[in-house]
Amino acid sequence: MNSSSKQKIIEALKDQRDIFGDDLFEEKTISAKPKTIAASKDYAVKEPTKKTTVVKEPAVNSTLTFNGFKEDWEKAESLEQLNKMICNCTKCVLHKGRNKFVFGSGNPNAKVIVIGEGPGAEEDKQGLPFVGRAGQLLTDMLKAIKFSREEVYIGNVVKCRPPENRTPMQDEMDTCMPYLKKQCELIKPKLILCLGLTAAKGLLKKRESLGELRKSIFEYEGAKVIVTYHPAALLRNPHWKKDCWEDLKKFRKMYDELM
Repeated sequence: MNSSSKQKIIEALKDQRDIFGDDLFEEKTISAKPKTIAASKDYAVKEPTKKTTVVKEPAVNSTLTFNGFKEDWEKAESLEQLNKMICNCTKCVLHKGRNKFVFGSGNPNAKVIVIGEGPGAEEDKQGLPFVGRAGQLLTDMLKAIKFSREEVYIGNVVKCRPPENRTPMQDEMDTCMPYLKKQCELIKPKLILCLGLTAAKGLLKKRESLGELRKSIFEYEGAKVIVTYHPAALLRNPHWKKDCWEDLKKFRKMYDELM
């Protein structure tokens, strides 16, 4: 199998996971129970009316060293200072293959933060988030709901490119997430837009499918969070754009109400 075919299979599996969540990929043991007449009637109940649920996330304690003291970067008072303190990070294996550390970009006083999965090849070259084809689509998505890239802040769950654009491992996300948390503390956004299942899992520690996560409004560090599709997934599956548009309109409406 050549590398092109392998990459297409990987991308297709990632898209399927976005739809069905981890249940599609995890082996589960299901205990067989005898069916009763009463149990069979349960399947006849009407489907519940769709509604949006607000889920409050528990605050995550700041990362501390073993001696109980904060690391130096946790004391950063600006994004610029934070970037200088962490740009040479070697805490996880992703640093070994990076070309450039992708800290994030945008308005340091933004009311909106957009969070993706991790840098791709073009982002790794330029040191900036969302600058490839998916980045252009993200620019168009923001423009459609009357935001420019200059007025929002854009970042990723991990700041170094995973090999061959694979999904970041859980330990890689856990290692890098405190940096994103610190960025949120410094920016103090009102709203966060999570792009894709990986970003939602990293930020919210959720295991549901993307379809389930899209139904709810979450909270993270005082900001309301909406989850939608990653632009790269939309490029591969244009039929998802209609549902994404509904998410974006909900996001803009919430912004207008909060402002």
